[in-house]
Amino acid sequence: MFIRLLFLLLLVLNLGVAGWIFALPPQRTQAVEAGDGGVPRLELLSERDRDPEAVSAELAAAPDTAADIGSDTCKSIGPFATQADQRAAITAVTPLVNRIRPRETRTTQSRGWWVYLPAFPTRERALTAARALSAKGMRDYYIVTAGDQQNTISLGLFRDQLNAERRRAEITALGLKPQMTARTEEMPQYWIDYATRDELPIAWRPRIDGAPELREEPIDCF
Repeated sequence: MFIRLLFLLLLVLNLGVAGWIFALPPQRTQAVEAGDGGVPRLELLSERDRDPEAVSAELAAAPDTAADIGSDTCKSIGPFATQADQRAAITAVTPLVNRIRPRETRTTQSRGWWVYLPAFPTRERALTAARALSAKGMRDYYIVTAGDQQNTISLGLFRDQLNAERRRAEITALGLKPQMTARTEEMPQYWIDYATRDELPIAWRPRIDGAPELREEPIDCF
């Protein structure tokens, strides 16, 4: 009898607890994202509105299109004597233009004049001619002993053409047949090419040292 009463008491208590639990209002669960506390949530570009200023900056930095290049005005400044002069000019002109690039060309420059007696068939004959010059009081000469001009007798190198012609006339008066040849040397020249959207000339001369010696030429756009 006692056991039956105890069972009924426990059953009533369990039913009371269960009823109390079901009577409570439902609790909302808060989703917690994984990560360190206090660190802002990463935001994808696709999850937010684009910043208008950022979009404008991207458009301004966009590369030139074929249509842009076709409407450009392109010119070249030079020639600069050294690459250092070329680099300094690029730094000075870059803020004024849309595009700029260095360029190197080759040019032939005069190095004066050479007066000489053409190469003799043998060294012995060259020595004979040299002795004849010495006998007539000539001292400024030498025999080329190697290379393409071997056995040639050099009579002098001159920067001024008039002086070279006088030397040739002096040797001719001795009954010989000297020749005179211009000496040339291939030298590099340095330029900078630039492109602008404006047909008006840019004010590059005040920015470049030695500008009066430089010239500006139109070129095909690059």
